[in-house]
Amino acid sequence: MKLGWQPRKWLEKKTKRGIRGYPIGTIAYYGPDNRRATKVAVSIIPAPDAEPADLRRWFAETGDLRTDDAVIAEIAAFLRENDVKSVAAMDGIFGCPHEEGIDYPVGEACPDCSYWNGRNRFTGKLEAD
Repeated sequence: MKLGWQPRKWLEKKTKRGIRGYPIGTIAYYGPDNRRATKVAVSIIPAPDAEPADLRRWFAETGDLRTDDAVIAEIAAFLRENDVKSVAAMDGIFGCPHEEGIDYPVGEACPDCSYWNGRNRFTGKLEAD
């Protein structure tokens, strides 16, 4: 019995294989805290040292995009359409979903996501002042 294409499984395999060449698809999740992803940004990097050729974002008011099967299928389809050879994904949530300079002034903390104020987005730990 053939199950057909399984987007989540395809993404997991592509990510586990590591860098196998270009183009590379990148996936980063963002959220108001470290428990719920309300934004995912996916980009296509066509070559070493190149700027992203394409960038797409998905948003959610409720729920967690990491567990949304419809969004996972759209991400996988986007990456497949761009014939990515590799997929690099961040573990966990990579900071606030709001953009500095767009949603709030440059150099200031996001007024909507107090959890991330003073936290290192890579480790999630509070930094000493």
